[in-house]
Amino acid sequence: MVQGTNGLTLQQLRYFVAVASEGSISAAADLIYVAQPSMSAAMKELESRVGRTLLVRSARGVTLTAEGAEFLGYARQVLEQVELLEHRYLGRPSARRLLGVSTQHYSFSVDAFVRMVQASGAEEYQFSLRETRTEQIIEDVRTLRSDIGILYRNDFNRKVIDKLLRESRLAFHPLFLADPHIFISRSNPLATRDQVTLEDLEDLPRLTFDQGTNNSFYFAEEVLSTRSSKREIQVSDRATIFNLMIGLGGYTISTGIISDELDPSIVAIPLAIEERIEIGWIDHAAIPLTDQAQRYLQEVRAVVASFGVEVLG
Repeated sequence: MVQGTNGLTLQQLRYFVAVASEGSISAAADLIYVAQPSMSAAMKELESRVGRTLLVRSARGVTLTAEGAEFLGYARQVLEQVELLEHRYLGRPSARRLLGVSTQHYSFSVDAFVRMVQASGAEEYQFSLRETRTEQIIEDVRTLRSDIGILYRNDFNRKVIDKLLRESRLAFHPLFLADPHIFISRSNPLATRDQVTLEDLEDLPRLTFDQGTNNSFYFAEEVLSTRSSKREIQVSDRATIFNLMIGLGGYTISTGIISDELDPSIVAIPLAIEERIEIGWIDHAAIPLTDQAQRYLQEVRAVVASFGVEVLG
């Protein structure tokens, strides 16, 4: 894109990215110290120049149209490349780095996020990491609140998850296949076992992550979600689930990948079932990933590989 009288300007792209990020023309105007009428006029002029409706305006703010979401991906790439040019050849400091990630409750996602932030070297950044419900992950990526979502599929939930992703114009990219493990406290008697069976777990509290009002079996983060349990506790965050593993001797079923540094009191033990967990990341099918998003995925792959797990793709 070349700045000119009949083309698009870098200022328009910066304004548009700010409006999309804030979800409000007035909030974006306040953020970058521009009068609200000027920001609104700039967005109308941008839509006129590209010949497409990019924003849906309402009393609650603005949302992106499908074409607006695609345009945002390219606008971010252009601005990122301009920043690199200015940093390299004009000696200007790098701008604030931006990235949003929504994920199911996996320690490898957090571990990779920590590494990404440490390696970024940016003086300023605005990153977000949301451990949240399955349906919310899809919604976050659909509405561009997050660049990337991390979740799992298996034979049971695949059709439902894939249908939702198609309807949201999102793509699923396989990351790795995992054999199910239970996570338990290191003080649990089962912690010394090389493998456990479902029968071993019958008298232990099963801990699962709450999926909110849409508490469908298909949105559960754990395999065997339809299997009944005598003792069941739903929680909303990993800190609570780990405390219940320690305090009540409970367990949850997950990938087997857990960081000793981030979660030193918890151990993963293989579960003897004929099941596999496919972990992947989702993004907008039509929007290229930013360099920062790609760097995060590189860290995710490195963390997973460090556990001896084969990374797909």
